[in-house]
This record gives sequence, structure tokens and C-alpha cells, in this order.
Amino acid sequence: MEVKSDFLIIGSGIAGLFYALKVAHHGTVSVVTKRELKESATYYAQGGIASVLSSEDTFESHIQDTINVGVGLSNPAIVEMVVKDGPEMIRELMDLGVRFTSRVTAGTVELDLGKEAGHSKRRIVHAGDLTGREIEEALIRALRANKNISVYENHMAVDLIIHSKFIADTEEDIVWGAYLLDKPTGAIHTFLAKTTVLATGGAGKVYIYTSNPDTATGDGIAMAYRAGSEIANMEFIQFHPTLLYCRRLKSFLISETVRGEGGALKLADGTPFMKRYHPMGDLAPRDITARAIDFELKKSGDECVYLDISHRPPEFIKTRFPNIYRTCLECDHDMTSEPIPVVPAAHYICGGIRTGTDGQTNLKRLYAIGETTCTGLHGANRLASNSLLESLVYSNRAALSSIEDFNKAPGDVIPRIPPWETRGAVISEEAVVISQNWDEIRRFMWNYVGIVRSIKRLERAERRIKLLQEEINQYYWDFTVTSDLLELRNIATIAGLIIRSASMRKESRGLHYNIDYPDVDDEKFKKDTVLKKEV
Repeated sequence: MEVKSDFLIIGSGIAGLFYALKVAHHGTVSVVTKRELKESATYYAQGGIASVLSSEDTFESHIQDTINVGVGLSNPAIVEMVVKDGPEMIRELMDLGVRFTSRVTAGTVELDLGKEAGHSKRRIVHAGDLTGREIEEALIRALRANKNISVYENHMAVDLIIHSKFIADTEEDIVWGAYLLDKPTGAIHTFLAKTTVLATGGAGKVYIYTSNPDTATGDGIAMAYRAGSEIANMEFIQFHPTLLYCRRLKSFLISETVRGEGGALKLADGTPFMKRYHPMGDLAPRDITARAIDFELKKSGDECVYLDISHRPPEFIKTRFPNIYRTCLECDHDMTSEPIPVVPAAHYICGGIRTGTDGQTNLKRLYAIGETTCTGLHGANRLASNSLLESLVYSNRAALSSIEDFNKAPGDVIPRIPPWETRGAVISEEAVVISQNWDEIRRFMWNYVGIVRSIKRLERAERRIKLLQEEINQYYWDFTVTSDLLELRNIATIAGLIIRSASMRKESRGLHYNIDYPDVDDEKFKKDTVLKKEV
């Protein structure tokens, strides 16, 4: 099957859906998602969106907080652009029906603004503790009502279609869409478009412990790398300090807003410890907090630390954090009367596909937006709740840019692209190879390329990933493509990029901490780590 549209969007989180709604008035749109439409990191986001919405706050303060947390690698011009575009994006979400939590102050209804780690002011707009779900559902309602948008659920991208591979060499390579696996049927279809947008989210599943949904296998970054895109700063993996430690549930995050509302991290004996690591204590940036917890757990041998907000009134906790409260009860923890067990987990990747100010990549007609990108905003560490903000701002800017390009050449014809060829591949009867390699990658990435790294650990990881990539690549060409195989191929690519980037950065900065190079080295490493596939 061949599907043609003006705009092809791969991914259905806040970035992809917001972009789709922006461009749908100018052309036909195909939105592709590898599970159901709502299944994205956005849907599970609890905290909110950072934006200057109070008279007590300033753009300058938000800009400085972002730059401080980014440890010298945030691009000041990008930070200023994103921060100043933020309030208008919040208003647009509200116009789409997003119901943010409000409160009445002196007879006036105003947005209820939370505070999170690294922020000097209250500026987190939220919808209770289910912000992502509220946003995603509002965007989906608007999407379903637009006749120009076609949605393809349970379709997974295999690879981008590039001009040099299927047509002829060009000075500037061009992307014409992607091959996509129809998961229910196993067929691979050709999706062609004048503009292709990667909004595929993060890559947390490359680690054994993560807050990310199962869809976060770095698909967009891996595909873009294979196609020739520049990939930057893959060593900066943010580990969220507080994943709920519960064997019955996986990947449930305890929002940073719990600490913003007075929650304190404590050891098993009840001793608070964060003041020993940072002046901001429990509101220290995530990189410092995660390393502090990691250090304390290795020192004590305990399996978790504890987050205690039980000193706040029970009704406040139940009202402010209804979903977290209910979920903790499912694991037999009552956060109104006792501390809850937490551990760090892979949460967000600050690196990704390198883009310009409007989401353009170095490949013509290919845009990238959201967590799959490296825009220059986050630097070496992301400020809490800046991720959804970045997605909104860059989706808007990418839409304006791609609409302008589209209007310049409305009569452009998509070249004829050959259908997918199986080339003698057969159905595998050894699925255990996939599960074995999947587990091995995720475990050694956690142990060797996790919160704390060393030269020896990185060398061990590099030897292992090279062998596994060879085996996976051979398996990919010999056997029929499945979604499990594609995800394995992608996490192997992502793991390799993270290992290479971490090995290149011989210092400790932000989210990258190497015990053999514990200091920041501005002279040599105050720059992005950029990788590009050799052709």
C-alpha cells in the first residue's frame, strides 16, 4: 500500500499532535503512531509546563534558571526564544480545551502555579497531577474533528525514505517519507510526504529501569542517524530521582511537584540527606539529586530511599496529588501518613536529532520536534517541566516554517519510490534471540552507562554493543521484520550513540558523571558532542 500526504508526522505526543493541528489547514496530514493515539510520554506526564504566567515571575528569571541547570551548554538565544514563546502556547492549549488547575485569590480566578526543582519561582501550570493526560485528550479531540488529518494507529516506522538511496545523489539529501510496518498484518507500506516530521519521543527503554512508556525506544533518533542526520549530546540522560519503588507496578513516577510542595527525601532511618549535597536541598536539580540517591544507596546497600510529605494536611495531599495518592495506595503506601519508597530511573534524553530554530534537520524536508531532538535548550541537564514547553514552542515554529516551505512550491511532485522488498527474509523461529539481546543491552547500559560512569565501564559497554549490533543487524536482514525486532535494532543504535558520546566527553558535566574525570573542563568540553553516520 502507498499513502501520500502533504505532511507525515511520526509520533502522537504533544509535539506531533500540536504540529498536526497547526498544518492541517494547509494540506493533508498523516499521523502515524505505533500503538493507540494516546500512548505517549505526554499522556503520563504528571507535573506540568513551565512558563512565566505570574506578575511575581519574569522571563529573565526563567531564562537564568534554565541556563544554570544546563551547566554551560544551553544556547542562550534558544533559551530566550522558548521561554518568551511559552505564555502564548499555554493560551493556545486553553483555547483547545485544556483545563488547567486554577484557584481563587482575593476574588480573582487565576492559574494555580506549582514549583519544581531548579526553579526560583512558582511557574508550573498543571492539571492536578494528570497534566499530560488532560493535554493529550484535548489534542486528540481536536485532531479527530479535523477532516484533513488521517490517523494510522499500530504502525511503526522502519526507516526514512531518502533521495540519495532511491533516486540519485544530491548535494543536499531529501527525505520523502518513511516505510512503515502495519503491526496487525505484518505488511510494510510506503508513506510518502512533502514534509516528514519526527516526533517519536525519548529512549528510556534503553535502560532496565525507566519512567518511560514501552514506546520510548528512540525510534526517531535511530532512523535519523541511519539516514544521515546529525545527532548531538547523547551522553546527557536525565535520571528522575523519584520513581515509585513497587514490584507490582512499573514505571510510575512520583512527580517533582511533591518535593515542590514540601516533600523531603530521607534515608531508611528517617534522616534527611539532600542538604549535604546542594544548598537547595530537596529542590536541587535532578542530576545532583539522582547522584545523591545513587551514592546513598550504594553506601547503605538499601534498595530505595523515601519521600516524605506526610507532614502536610491529608486533604491537601489528596486534592493536590489525587492520582499519585491512589496509585501509592495500590502498593500499600499511604503518603498522607508515611514516607513512600522511591528510586532513580531513566527519564529524559537531553540529546537527540540536532535541529535549527524551527525544528529543521540537516536533511531537506525533514523536521524533528519534542524529546527526540537536541535544540540547544536543555544543555547538559533539563530544567523540570521545560520539556512540554519545548515541544509546544518547536511544534509551532516547525509548523510555521514547513507551511512557508510548502506554500513556496505547492506543485512539487513526490518522486516515484519503490515498494518495500523482503529480499528473501523468512519468519524467525528464534524469538528468544530478540528478548535475550534486549535484556542484555538494557542491563549493561544501566550498570555501565548509568547515573555514574567510568572509563572501564564505558569500554566494557562499547565492546558488548559492537558485538550485539553485528548480531542484530544480521538478524534484521535474515528474518521478517517485526515490531520487536525494529525496537531492538533501534535501542542497539541508541545505546551505541550514548556510549560513544559518553566516551568522548572526558569531564563531568550535568547529567554526565565520570568518576575518572570528576571536574568540569570548560576549555575542552564546553561544546556539543556531535555524531553523524559515516557514509
